[in-house]
Amino acid sequence: MNSLDLGIVGNCTISALIDKQGDIVWSCFPRFDGDPVFNKLLNDGDQSTGVSRVELDDLETVEQTYVENTAVLVTRLTDKFGDGIEITDFAPRFQQFGRIFRPTTLVRIIRPFGETPRIKISVRPTFDYGARTPEITRGSNHIRYVGSDSNLRLTTNAPLTYVLDETPFIIEGEVVMLLGPDEPLRSPVIETGREFLEQTIAYWRTVSTRLSVPFEWQDAVIRAAITLKLCTFEETGGIVAAMTTSVPEIDGEGRNWDYRFCWLRDAYFVVRTLNRLGYVETMEDFLAYISNIVGSAEDGYLQPVYGIGLESKLIERQVESLKGYRSNQPIRVGNQAYEHDQHDGYGSVLLAATQAFFDRRIRQPAGEHTFKRLETIGDKAYALYNVPDAGLWEFRTIARVHTHSSVMCWATCDRLARIAGHLGLADRANHWRARADEIRETVLERAWNDELNSFVASFGGDDIDASLLLMHEVGFINPDDPRFVGTLEAVERELRRGDHLFRYIKQDDFGEPENAFIICTFWYIDALIVTGRTTEARELFENMLASRNHLGLLSEDINPRTGELWGNFPQTYSHVGLINCAMKLSKSWEDVV
Repeated sequence: MNSLDLGIVGNCTISALIDKQGDIVWSCFPRFDGDPVFNKLLNDGDQSTGVSRVELDDLETVEQTYVENTAVLVTRLTDKFGDGIEITDFAPRFQQFGRIFRPTTLVRIIRPFGETPRIKISVRPTFDYGARTPEITRGSNHIRYVGSDSNLRLTTNAPLTYVLDETPFIIEGEVVMLLGPDEPLRSPVIETGREFLEQTIAYWRTVSTRLSVPFEWQDAVIRAAITLKLCTFEETGGIVAAMTTSVPEIDGEGRNWDYRFCWLRDAYFVVRTLNRLGYVETMEDFLAYISNIVGSAEDGYLQPVYGIGLESKLIERQVESLKGYRSNQPIRVGNQAYEHDQHDGYGSVLLAATQAFFDRRIRQPAGEHTFKRLETIGDKAYALYNVPDAGLWEFRTIARVHTHSSVMCWATCDRLARIAGHLGLADRANHWRARADEIRETVLERAWNDELNSFVASFGGDDIDASLLLMHEVGFINPDDPRFVGTLEAVERELRRGDHLFRYIKQDDFGEPENAFIICTFWYIDALIVTGRTTEARELFENMLASRNHLGLLSEDINPRTGELWGNFPQTYSHVGLINCAMKLSKSWEDVV
């Protein structure tokens, strides 16, 4: 049965998800939102197509781990005689010719140990979401998988006949497999694989040494940081919410979405977190990405989500050629949310862009010209702060004036006022401060519920949702303000289930939620920290660490009763929450070193 006990490898161009047995069960080409040529994850575990496997005869034990502080995954398979193989998976990434080398290539190195391990290699890509089987041709040292629109080439020193016929054979030496574009390899395959591996390990370890990690939970933070980095599409600066589509939030309810796109809100939190750790270049790349979005935004209007190549139309369709994760249908490609009105995105853009005006590390700091372009975004946010929208949770049939959206519109105007002041534009600073104050007073009046002693999810309503915990995060209200403390108490009273927090509990377009949204638990832990309840916060944080899979990774959702992970994987939001809470909870280096 499929599970989310998966590892991820990648190079900020492509990625692959690998299960506990070492099967490549998900990988899209030629980029994150492309055709999943390996798709076993969404084919109900069917091993006949859409998978790359290395099977060991008489398999008895499996171990899996990352090479320390890298995105290189090692799966060790041992048979009943103590013989076996190590499978090393990675996507090359390292400095070359003054730039980052990150080809659309997956590398798999198989090394035997013991006397006579016997293996079978299967490489079964498909095209068009599993609908088409490729034509297969062979060369002297490669196999071509030919489709109508795209081709893949596997270059290997393994006997091609054994690979093509899936014949078991005794592996006596190192086998290297490079899968990527249909282009000839200009150097020996074994030497190329070894060189790529050495340089990729060196790259990730060098980057990891630059991270400003907390004293406690260093391994967890480093793994989360590498995972976030892998979700960045470096070519444009876009950041996907997750690597998958249609892994359901809940079993059997149809909450299956395509997350291989760049949500402005998610990306902002990723960039801010990586920036705190020292990944400044990711912030710069994302600032370039949003600059292109702002530059093409008519009248300042922003969609909540864009393609990683700045695509504005993400037309949603359903495919019938795959069976689904544990038979969950539908499988969606594209995301209708691009058509939604979600007004919190304006604040996400301004919160990210503000850094460019103040951070001296940025190569090209923003100035007055950029500020004027952002004012168009501010005008739109001001016009929409009290207009109904789909909200943070993307309700498809429910429109309200959501408190979180209004708070983020306030953040838009607030940051514009700060930027104007920094640039010495007193008139514009006063203009935006007046607008921010107006929005703030409106939110304080219309989103507060005296009976509940809490802010509520929408103006004039009585529902509680977890996004209210972010009000202090963006500076709207101080965490020691009695109104925030009252809101925290209402949130935990209404939304906490055991050690997890739901995003909301009211019925939505699909019924009442059954699984907890992982980032919400981290928001709750953060709120406990800032209100002085650190003992409770540490206990809940340790529980969340124990909720990760065997490689330290998280998805979007979790069943609060069973602890099973659900939802698209790996979820950037979840790893952002882990890092932020670890940095706030950890003992300081000065106290212990």
